[in-house]
Amino acid sequence: MLPMANKDYYEILGVSKSADADEIKSAYRRLAKKYHPDLNKAPEAAEKFKEINEAYEVLGDEKKRANYDQYGSADGPQFSGGSGGFGDFFGGSGGFGGGQGFGGFSDIFSDIFSAFGGERQSRVNRRGEDINVSMRLSFEEAIFGVEKIISLNKIQTCQKCNGTGAKNGRDFSTCPDCKGAGRVRMQQNTLFGTTIRETVCPTCNGSGKIIKEKCEECGGKGFKKTPAQIRVKVPAGIDNGQTIRMRGEGNAPQGQGVNGDLNIKITVGTHPIFKRVGTDLMFDLYVPFTTCLLGGKVEIPLTKGTKEIEIAPGTVNGTVMRIKGKGVKVLNRESYGDLLVTIKSEIPKNLTKKAKDVLKELDSKFDEGDFPKAKDFKNKMRGL
Repeated sequence: MLPMANKDYYEILGVSKSADADEIKSAYRRLAKKYHPDLNKAPEAAEKFKEINEAYEVLGDEKKRANYDQYGSADGPQFSGGSGGFGDFFGGSGGFGGGQGFGGFSDIFSDIFSAFGGERQSRVNRRGEDINVSMRLSFEEAIFGVEKIISLNKIQTCQKCNGTGAKNGRDFSTCPDCKGAGRVRMQQNTLFGTTIRETVCPTCNGSGKIIKEKCEECGGKGFKKTPAQIRVKVPAGIDNGQTIRMRGEGNAPQGQGVNGDLNIKITVGTHPIFKRVGTDLMFDLYVPFTTCLLGGKVEIPLTKGTKEIEIAPGTVNGTVMRIKGKGVKVLNRESYGDLLVTIKSEIPKNLTKKAKDVLKELDSKFDEGDFPKAKDFKNKMRGL
């Protein structure tokens, strides 16, 4: 049985008495991550963690919580003479076997250790932190690709001691407690009985070695922050908002392990003519209205050079011409998008008297049948 509740379990979890099950579970997750002995080396962490478990074991079970609220004990009014003991605790409906209340702990602890996976792994599997930076490219640099050099400060393994933290890289001995493994097994008495768990060796702090004299370059850390220049090959066709990940170019770990990554967020500038949509390029081509009427050849820009296109007579304003393979290179593939040209018929803003007379004469040569859409619209208007 649980002991008499002489503590305020709601206060321990930092929730109100009206908190629902989700709020209680969320509070437990947060506190369990904060005070778990594998993650928190403070002397009081283990006791605090035990207290948090005790509170959640009660408040996380609907029946026990009701008893606690009414009688001050999870066991209800029969608390003082009950026969449950730890047999009921582990085998009853509120224990691990029943799937309620504390049964949810397995999922919660799984979440905790997935979030802090590095603490459960061997020290050789530690991973340094990623470095996140941004890079601005011109429109052309993104289209064709470019090489750039990024200057930054990052944590790197100390070359003078080869990451050992010891003077000359040799002035250390193997930790006598973990025998160089960096982790030890510890026996702990908890609310649930005696457990054996593996944790970071407290003697060497997971390094597996005892430094006799510290490296003067890094102060015994085995790493230091230094300026670095990294050459970045930006692939042709990269787009705004995409990220280049450079494996192993991030910070070195604090100890043995692998470097983190360098993540480069790309921002692309605009172009005075082209607009990019995926791997296609598009722009509006303004031509005199006479070109649309009579047809003609027009020179247009490409990403490299120019091209002459033919506009057919009678081309309607807003017509889109598709030029295959003249768009942007598909990222990491030998194929290209298209160029979409929208024809915009432009009429002159100012007409001379002579020009107006010519147009009036031209207009007189047409009849209603030469403008079928206008004629159809008039017919519909007459029917209203």
